[in-house]
Amino acid sequence: MTKVQNLTILGATGTIGVNTLDVVARHPERFNIVALTASTQLEKLVEQCRRYQPRYAVVLDERAAARLRGMLRDAGVSTQVLCGIEALEQVASMPEVDTVMAAIVGAAGLRPAMAAAHAGKRILLANKETLVMAGRLFMQAVAAGGAELLPIDSEHNAIFQSLPREFKGDLAACGVRRILLTASGGPFRTLPLDDLPHVTPDQACTHPNWVMGKKISVDSATMMNKGLEVIEAHWLFNAAPERIQVVIHPQSVIHSMVDYLDGSVIAQLGNPDMRTPIAYALGFPERIDSGVSALDLFGRGLTFEAPDYSRFPCLKLAFDALAQGGMLPAVLNAANEAAVAAFLAGQAGYGDIAASIEYALARAISGEPGSLDDLVEADAQARRDAGAYLQTRAIN
Repeated sequence: MTKVQNLTILGATGTIGVNTLDVVARHPERFNIVALTASTQLEKLVEQCRRYQPRYAVVLDERAAARLRGMLRDAGVSTQVLCGIEALEQVASMPEVDTVMAAIVGAAGLRPAMAAAHAGKRILLANKETLVMAGRLFMQAVAAGGAELLPIDSEHNAIFQSLPREFKGDLAACGVRRILLTASGGPFRTLPLDDLPHVTPDQACTHPNWVMGKKISVDSATMMNKGLEVIEAHWLFNAAPERIQVVIHPQSVIHSMVDYLDGSVIAQLGNPDMRTPIAYALGFPERIDSGVSALDLFGRGLTFEAPDYSRFPCLKLAFDALAQGGMLPAVLNAANEAAVAAFLAGQAGYGDIAASIEYALARAISGEPGSLDDLVEADAQARRDAGAYLQTRAIN
């Protein structure tokens, strides 16, 4: 008989959280929801609490917590409401929780993911920033806590599926030559370069293949998301930067590949639906139904292109930050978050995103972070630097 997994879902109302609950609902005999967390989508969180009856619901803001308590009371739901970053850490590390879906977008997801690692949980990692900001510290926490780390990003999940089951962090020992990260190229892959500075947030958020939130959709358009994934792959698979190659694959059918020394290339294919990697991680090492339809290969062409850094300068900045190491990946991530937020708010142009990141990287302090506090400080400074650059652009 399969043991019931007790789950905490960090970021339950986002795309990953919603898809996780969809998979969970297909297997009520396998999963029990202990805690759900959200930021602002309280109505959706109330509905999730009504359906899944978690013991805890967590939000960051006390005002939102007070409102949520009233909404749950009116709905007749007995879920206990907790508030604050400490509460996120609590529900990620409590003894009765087996598995943590870490799907909070942005730097806010770092501390609860770290708490889950120290507590030795099975961590389904969908939060890019945890590895981008604190890769070394997080992997040390995973090892020290005896946690199990399973990637949820479709690309990293595909690599995980394409590596030998016995892989323990030594690519050379497994005969791996390269990791090939595929990228759709986003909505501006063929747009004339002269038109790029004039694109709008609505255009940037219209992804050709995937349904995603606004921030990650912009990251896909700039290919910063792929740059962040390169940094993630470095930590997840102990891969040197020169062993990681980005391949533009507009159809998003092949989700990533592993190139072996004998000439074999093993790929994971599937429809572009996040429920596939979520179900793989939830059921691992078994495979469970995800609700995703079977892939139809007939009448379909698969093409591949090399990325153009003049079109995607953010990808080059990410490779450079990884090569230099230290706190630069955290600076890259923070400056990008600030720039994308300004772009989405209509306070910056599309071309200002890469330029403000480059400005912040040039002013960053080098050296390895000794603690999360060092990273938080570097994060804050990078946001200030990016903001200062954008303010100068606005004045001019």
